[in-house]
Amino acid sequence: MTRVEVAIVGAGIAGIGMASALRRAGRDDFVVLERAASVGGTWRDNTYPGVACDVPSHLYGFAAHPNPSWSGTYARGAEIHAYLDHVVDAEGIRDRVRLRTAMQRAEWDAEHEVWRIHLGTAVSWPETPEGSDTDAAPAGEVILADALVLACGRLTEPSIPRIAGLETFPGPLFHSARWDHSADLAGARVGVVGTGASAIQIVPALARTAAHVTLLQRTPAWIVPRGGDDYSDAERARFATTPQALESLRADLYAEGEARFASRAGDSAAAAEAEAVARAHLERQVRDPALRAALTPDYAFGCKRVLLSDEFYPAVASDAVTLVPEALTAVEGSTLVAADGSRHEVDALVLATGFASTRQPYAELVAGERGRTLAEHWSGGMTAFASTVVAGFPNLFVLNGPNASLGHSSSVLMIEEQAAYVARVLDTRAGRVLRVDPDAERAYTDEIARAAASTRWITGGCRNWYVDDRSGRLTLLWPGTVDAFRDRLARADGSEFLPAPAPLAH
Repeated sequence: MTRVEVAIVGAGIAGIGMASALRRAGRDDFVVLERAASVGGTWRDNTYPGVACDVPSHLYGFAAHPNPSWSGTYARGAEIHAYLDHVVDAEGIRDRVRLRTAMQRAEWDAEHEVWRIHLGTAVSWPETPEGSDTDAAPAGEVILADALVLACGRLTEPSIPRIAGLETFPGPLFHSARWDHSADLAGARVGVVGTGASAIQIVPALARTAAHVTLLQRTPAWIVPRGGDDYSDAERARFATTPQALESLRADLYAEGEARFASRAGDSAAAAEAEAVARAHLERQVRDPALRAALTPDYAFGCKRVLLSDEFYPAVASDAVTLVPEALTAVEGSTLVAADGSRHEVDALVLATGFASTRQPYAELVAGERGRTLAEHWSGGMTAFASTVVAGFPNLFVLNGPNASLGHSSSVLMIEEQAAYVARVLDTRAGRVLRVDPDAERAYTDEIARAAASTRWITGGCRNWYVDDRSGRLTLLWPGTVDAFRDRLARADGSEFLPAPAPLAH
């Protein structure tokens, strides 16, 4: 049985960021548990045609690891995966990462004041040649950890819609995050369900090779121009030889992102200006009034995730794509039946239907004091103090969990702030058990609710993946700027934890 000071679950951006923060803080007694066969998280899993980031590449990386070699304004998925793999080596944490090792359950052992983490080789994705069977956790292996960091990600478990007859579909059928590269879609009639962030990248790519694409849209999205260019060899050389140039670019991108918060959250003037840009973009690229109307949202700008694309509208307006502005209600063999009763024959079906976001699957696996699971604690929606520590779960930290994501800038910035908070808290722990004061968690939750109450995410007239439908609370996004989040975590002075009990008198 192995014992470590810190066990980190997940080797995506959050897990790598946390391990790097611990290493730089002089803490080496940690392990990173990853169920898949390689590091990379979201950028390992998503390999669909056209996959790329919609955050500028020089802002979508760790501050300590600027990358002068990004190919352009927006990095492609494989580039980001390779970058994360590079950071693992640059930080010297490769030997701390255990691949093909799934957390089957974790429980707080009150008697010994440790987390007891049960490991296994549960189904992992994707299976790649990397690693070997010897990487896998032996059946029944247990790790003891003084502290547990959940860096499991929020885009890990695909959301599969309950569609009557879906199981009867005879052709290739897969989720966008589980792309079946063995399926030859060239010259095929391909159905795509969903018009979110993945679909608007997939559809233009498929339109270039498929015989035809049938796109089923339940709700249209606000889409703004993506812009951006490939960097020239000269630009990349300048970035490599002039660190100040990269620092200046990152600072400019950061400022642009912070300024964008106003339009996403609901500042009337900023939102109106941004909506006008989106409407003009649609009008320029889609000439057919009926199609344009079907692609125009009926909810406030910013209520759902604002998307970036210069290729989606032209693809949908072309003869290569048929837009069905209805939900998919049934599948009858190779026939897709939409809510309006229309029927569409396809040879393959891609589900670009998002992920389990507000109800994180890992929450079922983690039991805190008195055996209560994280899922039970979050039955009315995710909560935490500082978006990171949870009452009833001693020495537990959650990255990229409750109210720790952004709708206007890079999530990596938030992860770095959380990792720095965790490292600071561990430095002051001095061996004691850290128990979050329930009143502190409730006060923070109320603070979030007050800040979110007037935002478009709550008032914008849409159903979005940021709000938990059980409580109507904003549980995924931080309702403020990155600066505000940094300041809020800086004000956490340790009073969020209950005092250690006095020693027994003898």
